[in-house]
Amino acid sequence: MDTVLLFALGLLAQGLDLSLGVPGLRRPGTLFPWHRAPSPGRVRRAWVIPPISVSENYKRLPYPLVQIKSDKQQLGSVIYSIQGPGVDEEPRGVFSIDKFTGKVFLNALLDREKTDRFRLRAFALDLGGSTLEEPTDLEIVVVDQNDNRPVFRQEVFTGQVLEGAVPGTYVTRAEATDADDPETDNAALRYSILEQGSPQLFSIDEHTGEIRTVQVGLDREVVAVYNLTLQVADMSGDGLTSTASAIITLEDVNDNAPGFTREEFFMEATEAMSGVDVGRLEVEDRDLPGSPNWAARFTILEGDPDGHFAIRTDPKTNEGVLSVVKPLDYESCDQYDLRVEVQNEVPLQAAAPRAERDQARVSVQVRDVNEAPVFQENPLRTSLAEGAAPGTPVATFSARDPDTQQLQRLSYSKDYDPEDWLQVDGATGWVQTQSVLSPASPFLKDGWYRAIILAYDDASPPCTATGTLSIEILEVNDHAPELSPSSGSLCSEPGQGSGLLLGATDEDLPPHGAPFHFQLSPRVPELARNWSLSQINMSHARLRLRHQVQEGLHRLSLLLQDSGQPPQHREQLLNVTVCHCGQDGVCLQGAAALRAKGTGLSLGALGIVLASVILLLLLALPVALLSRFRQQPWDKGLLPGLQDDLRDNILNYDEQGGGEEDQDAYDISQLRHPAELAALSAPLGRPLLRRDTPFSWVRPPPSRVLPTSPADMADFINDGLEAADSDLSVPPYDTALIYDYEGDGSMAGTLSSILSSQGDEDQDYSCLRDWGPRFARLADLYGPP
Repeated sequence: MDTVLLFALGLLAQGLDLSLGVPGLRRPGTLFPWHRAPSPGRVRRAWVIPPISVSENYKRLPYPLVQIKSDKQQLGSVIYSIQGPGVDEEPRGVFSIDKFTGKVFLNALLDREKTDRFRLRAFALDLGGSTLEEPTDLEIVVVDQNDNRPVFRQEVFTGQVLEGAVPGTYVTRAEATDADDPETDNAALRYSILEQGSPQLFSIDEHTGEIRTVQVGLDREVVAVYNLTLQVADMSGDGLTSTASAIITLEDVNDNAPGFTREEFFMEATEAMSGVDVGRLEVEDRDLPGSPNWAARFTILEGDPDGHFAIRTDPKTNEGVLSVVKPLDYESCDQYDLRVEVQNEVPLQAAAPRAERDQARVSVQVRDVNEAPVFQENPLRTSLAEGAAPGTPVATFSARDPDTQQLQRLSYSKDYDPEDWLQVDGATGWVQTQSVLSPASPFLKDGWYRAIILAYDDASPPCTATGTLSIEILEVNDHAPELSPSSGSLCSEPGQGSGLLLGATDEDLPPHGAPFHFQLSPRVPELARNWSLSQINMSHARLRLRHQVQEGLHRLSLLLQDSGQPPQHREQLLNVTVCHCGQDGVCLQGAAALRAKGTGLSLGALGIVLASVILLLLLALPVALLSRFRQQPWDKGLLPGLQDDLRDNILNYDEQGGGEEDQDAYDISQLRHPAELAALSAPLGRPLLRRDTPFSWVRPPPSRVLPTSPADMADFINDGLEAADSDLSVPPYDTALIYDYEGDGSMAGTLSSILSSQGDEDQDYSCLRDWGPRFARLADLYGPP
């Protein structure tokens, strides 16, 4: 089998005469790719077809690339086809084949930057569709053309470099790309600087694009920013080109020292004021404003030994602001001559053209004003004895006028004296008391009293000074200690109990209080024979018996003394009850009943008091009995009285009748067991009135004899019911239902059947209309319609 293949490049090796189907060749050659030469020993392998090269962007289309033939059939009896990218795969329609002749055509423009080669497969079939030959590979290579310009990665490149940088200092790097074949000159890039101004201070590496300095003399104060125009070209600099910009900023260094704009400054300041600005010191610095290389720092070298002035830097203007930090005194110094220095915050570069520091003179004139008086000692502290009498000198709280060159007179007055205790001499500031200060004053804090004194001159307007006068009130020992407690008990046996513990209190503050000294009164020497008093601590002592004494109340005279200067002492009585004690040293029950707890009264005096109380009770008893049986005349009936004095107590009732719990409105003893009434038959005062009656007195019913046998109980109850209907001083109408005793063993008969046949429907409530308008409402509710 023989096959012919036409190629687009040169001749194939291995002894065959081939022609290539490339643009520009006159006629293509032929090749039989499926042909195998006869061999006596073995079968030769199929030919390997070399790649077919096709130039991109070729426009004379369609263009034949190659022709394949099979020698197994006659011409016209073989069907040829190709498959692969560019045919039946994307991008489709680039290549095609004449199925009868086997010619392969290029049908579209090729772009190497999109697809640099195509790998196809060729097939040979008979007319029936059977395979005549094995498929063979066909590779088409797209040859690059310089059809793409180089492109910078960015339009503007930026870089920074310090001013004064040495030659060769790296600044930035420009980068570009080319879409053409990097293995050809089409993508061989070269960089250059088209424009940078004069002089030529920067260079660019043509291969890498690095930009560096090439000369000295970069000065930010002369030119701060450089604009360079860059170019890149392919074909090693002879092909297509593109341009971009490079902006190079010079970074500032401190190569310029600050300097004053003048050699001398004149300012004026007011005396007696601080925290005020006097003036500004102007400086100039060519370095970058706002940077540390530009920021100035000022120092006062001389002329201010007392530290009256200070200079701070204004961060916006870089000026020095001179201010007064300590008040000036015109009378002491009326002018200041300062020498001021300025320098940068950061050190100056060694190559700076001028000195690192600059100096100037500042003259400050002090202006005289009226100043407030000044107290020589403020606050003024002094002390005064407690209870000082009016007119007692306290202190001289005087001030001086700092305006010595002005003739002015000072005056004094009080500004704060809450107790109005002090008096101030308006001309001299002499302070004395004008009343007695109470030790309990709420304005006395921790023993100190505070007042405020004013001093003012007679200028216009006047100036005033405020002074604080603090007076310590010295404690005076003016109170003697007091015994506490003033009474107690002791066992009659000297060896029993722990004795009587005695204490003392003193209204005076330390050191005029404890320790206290306890002793038996020297005026009664016989006390020491039976009693002993021993000190326990600074504020307590213990009283004991030396010998057994008679049980009862004993009055001892004790002498108490404090530790003040001079000491205060007081003789006080101690009531001691001597009693019989048990083994635990405690008075037995009843034995301490004779104790007089601090009263100091004898048994005879107590008896007189008790007798007087009994006599008063006996005199008041007949008066109470007469009031019990007093009769008050009245000549008006019940109904008229109720018409005039209507009471709404009935509105407060929640139940009819008193009930078993209502035992206060009447004497429930009338229904108690008859055997228990014998001892209660005596009258105990005026009977109580009913709560639902007006304030009208009625004649009390006569006393009735209580029944002594059960047979008389019915008559007694009937009489009681009748009395209840006619007497307002007895319980309500249903009193018969109230009882507190009933059941087995009762001597009285049962009460459950009394009035049991009478219900509410049998009651006649129409009579309530005669009791007034409020009772008429009840008659309407419960009475007949």
